[in-house]
Amino acid sequence: MSHDNIRPSTQFNDEDSNRSGNPAFDEVLATRLSRRGLLRGGMGMAGAAALGGAATLAGCATASQAPLPAAVNTLGFTPVAKSLADVVMIPPGYSAQVIYALGDPLTAATPAYKNDGTDADFGNRAGDHHDGMEWFGLDAQGKPSDSATARGLLAMNHEATTDEKLSSFFIHPTGGASTLPRPAAEIDKELMIHGLAVVEVEGRGKQWGYKQTSPFNRRVTTMTEAALHGPARGSEHLVTKYSADATKCRGTLNNCGTGKTPWGTFVSGEENWYGYFFRDAKDDDARKKDKQVQALNRYGRKAGAASRHGWETGGTADMYARWNNGATAASARDDYRNEMNTFGYVVELDPYDARSVLRKRTGLGRFAHESVSFAKPVAGQPVVAYMGDDARGEYMYKFVSAAKWDPADAKPANRLAAGDKYLDKGTLYAARFKGDGSGEWLELSVNNPVIANSSYFEFKSDADVAIFTRLAADAVGATRMDRPEWGGINPRTGEIYMTLTNNSARTSSAADAVNPRVYTDMKGSKEQKGNVHGHIVRLADASPAGSSFKWDIYLFGAEADADKSSINLSSLTDENDMSAPDGLVFSPTTGICWIQTDDGAYTDKTNCMMLAAVPGRVGDGGPKAVMHKMADGSSKTVETRMGKAPTPATLKRFLVGPKGCEITGWCETPDGKTIFVNIQHPGEGTRMADVMDPSKFESQWPTNVGYGAGKRPRSATIVITKNDGGVIGT
Repeated sequence: MSHDNIRPSTQFNDEDSNRSGNPAFDEVLATRLSRRGLLRGGMGMAGAAALGGAATLAGCATASQAPLPAAVNTLGFTPVAKSLADVVMIPPGYSAQVIYALGDPLTAATPAYKNDGTDADFGNRAGDHHDGMEWFGLDAQGKPSDSATARGLLAMNHEATTDEKLSSFFIHPTGGASTLPRPAAEIDKELMIHGLAVVEVEGRGKQWGYKQTSPFNRRVTTMTEAALHGPARGSEHLVTKYSADATKCRGTLNNCGTGKTPWGTFVSGEENWYGYFFRDAKDDDARKKDKQVQALNRYGRKAGAASRHGWETGGTADMYARWNNGATAASARDDYRNEMNTFGYVVELDPYDARSVLRKRTGLGRFAHESVSFAKPVAGQPVVAYMGDDARGEYMYKFVSAAKWDPADAKPANRLAAGDKYLDKGTLYAARFKGDGSGEWLELSVNNPVIANSSYFEFKSDADVAIFTRLAADAVGATRMDRPEWGGINPRTGEIYMTLTNNSARTSSAADAVNPRVYTDMKGSKEQKGNVHGHIVRLADASPAGSSFKWDIYLFGAEADADKSSINLSSLTDENDMSAPDGLVFSPTTGICWIQTDDGAYTDKTNCMMLAAVPGRVGDGGPKAVMHKMADGSSKTVETRMGKAPTPATLKRFLVGPKGCEITGWCETPDGKTIFVNIQHPGEGTRMADVMDPSKFESQWPTNVGYGAGKRPRSATIVITKNDGGVIGT
């Protein structure tokens, strides 16, 4: 996840590199100017249950008007109040446990986590910053099962680490080095806490835990070999000292949202990888007229800009040199000038096969990927996936496979071979929104004359489009958005929902129909401007593989007491107001839309949260005029398309997390009776100077509720069940 309202030292992913000159929207149509763990002893707080710890156990309906299938139409729980407590708050009648946290051992030989900064061997431990997550069931014999509800695999992302002044300070004894060069021993730890994990979990009655000795347990880190697949495989722009033929690379990095393919594999988006690289201030001159310079700048890696952790300073060994993206040798085969080009993709993993090689699916484009949402596959039709590029002013994308769906591939003998079939060949599109509530998907390939003949950037092949996707989307004139993050497909309607988390750089002059709000918000005495609280847009494709769509805005984030004419357009109340929607997942069982926040604007009044929603359809609302006062004293009216306003019966706060955290990652068992949620970076606001003084930690969760040793906060996965054994949310 990216942050836009957090302390400056962690804004490594606060990117704003789109200088394409594209209008933020179709300005003629969009605007008009005018002068005018375990529930501990039933403990409650603010009407909700507080979470404690638990011990460790050894597809596509189109947007037609067809009748909705049976599903939840109203939410059946008591909403959770806003909270600043250092616990996880859930509704009365629900129980929760912590089951898997940073540092937990994943092999029998790995010792218990001491949580004092001295732990090592993170290649065999839980990584940091738990993020997107998917459930893969196991039957009693340990075989893949689509119906298993008590045993399964959680495949998840370990996105990043809590850091300040270069160092991942909670995993080092005294906080780590804050100046360059970085010690190799510290870098070695940090390289291993990023990536992916597969961990077996099991429920015994109402108690859940992970299985430390499971043969399915696996970590994928920044050092794990991966295979390059799709149109960019073999490209001159992917040649490195590690792979002269550009067929392989190492690792995955800054993984954020996830998805589950129709053939039963796990896909993960590499999000804000650019900040981990460095190139010398003179690198532009060394490359002369190399078109890579334009691309590097467009992807946020300007010459001389500091890297997030200084990994390139660990020494001369290859594992450190690869983070220097400069042209340091005569040939790309002798340095790592192209190493950054091997990141920024959707990666695919078979969670059931611990020996399988991670595959990077370049056909889905290269950008700051969040999640991947697959439309329900239809026999004889292409497979369709939707994605967002999480940076200010970036785009929404769709991929349409060349191969047509064969239902026999739902349970293939070789799951990754099915991925080859459907993800290696296809067409990528970027979205252009129009002010009348319509939109179009713009083809990103050399078959599009706009790209083939572009004067903006030289595209010689579809490999170039796959590697330099942002520049292709610039060239065709896609719509610049307020940080498109997670997407989800409504199983009842087939419509696509995508969170637009916030945009502190949005100005009134750039406000448009799909990004219509620019306002001032106060956080205590601090003034915040732009689209501070974010919103959720939804699309209804004319057909999944088609080129046209309808759109509206399902929900505007806002504080309940904000002006309803210009900010709180969705009329949110104290039961459901929220800021910075980020994670978004639909339950396949109930159709409930789960919305998670990654906020810095409202955190003076509440910690980050998760809400449950029962949304309607595109077009169930109507037009809404939003007025802006311009710097010259004139007024600008932006007309947007709003969905029907939610009510407390159709949008409720379900969970509030501990201090300093982000709520992210959601999956469920197939019966809808158990959900898993990730709590990322509790205590993120702690200062490195205070790492030796627990009394100064912003958070001590989850150890403060009985999980694990030490007092340093840890990212963790929780499991939630309903006390009466019922379906979550009902």
